[in-house]
Amino acid sequence: QVQPVESGGGLVQPGGSLRLSCTASGNILRFNVMGWYRQAPGKERELVAAFSRGGSTNYGDDVKDRFTITEGSAKNTVYLHMNFLKPEDTAVYYCYISGTEVVDSGQQHFTSWGQGTQVTVSS
Repeated sequence: QVQPVESGGGLVQPGGSLRLSCTASGNILRFNVMGWYRQAPGKERELVAAFSRGGSTNYGDDVKDRFTITEGSAKNTVYLHMNFLKPEDTAVYYCYISGTEVVDSGQQHFTSWGQGTQVTVSS
């Protein structure tokens, strides 16, 4: 079973920076998309950033020009570099991955979510 694991959340002051990491384990043949969503209390989960196989990226409107998603050198790893953080960036950040995994019967498509990591921006 594919399982993404996030790390790097924490408390940071407004204007500060954080880097989130996500590594997915399992019998992954190839991924199609890895990325991040976030959910603040009382709000719906929203796209933060996504990295597609081939190198294209996509960002939520609220984080463009402040956040950058990059692929790690380790397999099935992505990073989210967050700069100029604002209090409204406070949320639980979830990593997700979709792709193709190897199973006993052959191959199958999958989509998996991590448990989430808390990011709090406050003075």
